[in-house]
Amino acid sequence: MRLIAGLTRPTMSGGEAIRIGTQTLSAERLLATATAVADDVAGAPVVAVHATATAETVVAMVGALLGGAAVVPLPPDSGEAETAHILRDSGAELLLAGAGHRPAALRTVPIDLQRTSAGSYPAPPPEATALIMYTSGTTGAPKGAVLSHRAVEAGLDALADAWAWHPDDVLVHGLPLFHVHGLVLGVFGALRVGNRLRHTGRPSPEAYAAAGGSLYFGVPTVWSRICAQPAAAARLSGARLLVSGSAALPVPVFERMRELTGHQPVERYGMTETLITVSNRSDDPDRRPGQVGTAVAGAGTRVVDEGREVPADGESIGELWVRGPMLFDGYLGQSEVTARSLGADGWFRTGDIACVAPDGRHRIVGRRSTDMIKSGGYRIGAGEVEDALLAHPGVREAAVIGTPHDDLGEQVTAYVVGDAVSADELIGFVARTLSAHKRPREIRFVPELPRNAMGKVQKRLLSR
Repeated sequence: MRLIAGLTRPTMSGGEAIRIGTQTLSAERLLATATAVADDVAGAPVVAVHATATAETVVAMVGALLGGAAVVPLPPDSGEAETAHILRDSGAELLLAGAGHRPAALRTVPIDLQRTSAGSYPAPPPEATALIMYTSGTTGAPKGAVLSHRAVEAGLDALADAWAWHPDDVLVHGLPLFHVHGLVLGVFGALRVGNRLRHTGRPSPEAYAAAGGSLYFGVPTVWSRICAQPAAAARLSGARLLVSGSAALPVPVFERMRELTGHQPVERYGMTETLITVSNRSDDPDRRPGQVGTAVAGAGTRVVDEGREVPADGESIGELWVRGPMLFDGYLGQSEVTARSLGADGWFRTGDIACVAPDGRHRIVGRRSTDMIKSGGYRIGAGEVEDALLAHPGVREAAVIGTPHDDLGEQVTAYVVGDAVSADELIGFVARTLSAHKRPREIRFVPELPRNAMGKVQKRLLSR
């Protein structure tokens, strides 16, 4: 299969191909155990995977793809309501899971790393769906972004070009395996390029320092914590490239990384729907804080304000539009929603505000909507959290925004009008309903929410 073509390269033969925590697999063992999974799922069009940071998750995903299924990564911290929505909306027929998963309302196939198979399966066509990844919007339940094999392969090949990513690299990260950064880049990228992967389980400074990699992935929160331990940061000086993504890297963290490691971190930009379309390059010695680089190979960008493309002068801002072979096919079962963001001409309207310098370097200024919160590398829709809060009988009104946080970048902060309910109770209620990382970090009780004459909450007034 093209997506995991690197597993058959000489650099991956013999010895350790992937290490996740204390679990290790050779390339040969990974293929054999994944093929056993393919035998189990063959014929199922859509398969969900309980996406813990384990070798079982990698085997399950590779096996499902080998068997011709589309894979739905299921966040292991999802609440019951969110899990039920993802499984129902995706149409998954099976759930692949290792030990310790919660029971689900569909047949579960356990992953056993001792089982192997010597079977073979034809490569899926490029246009076939590889992944259905659920992403939060500003309102409503998460939507399933449909990514083809062609899109994932094109996205990874563009990054291999931008970062001089090669089979001799040792990739290190400790990111979750249910979103683009940790899964698509951090697992499938290694399997396509053919380099060794060391997943640290958790992205602690100590684990990153001890991993001995040449290529490191992290979100700003990870890099901030590493910089807080200078001895650990100094041990990354021998790496080839330190990559930061999923949220904006604060300028002080960029400068501190440069001071402690000798590296200018590589920042890049992407979304679940688009994969990575803009990135700094490894061969650019003048990487600058706050800039996410230039369009990757095959991708195009436009910055549009009120229907007109703004000049690339480094100052004019507008909404960033992107296109390229790495874009998704649309939102599962939501053609009208897809049409509002992905035009017939192939341009995807990201909703992010950007400017472009004359040399093509992009800077992301902010979000067109105030309702997208980026916290610890996660993108969280305020409307989804508001809906969860309003389901509690003690809440009459709720408004959620992102407020500054030294470690996470932004934290989820909720303003609540309620009766006889505590902040701890509401935080726990949301954590049980949605993914735990979407819970409010702070609840601020107010007598009323500021509204305009039309009754709409004026969120810009909340944090004053």
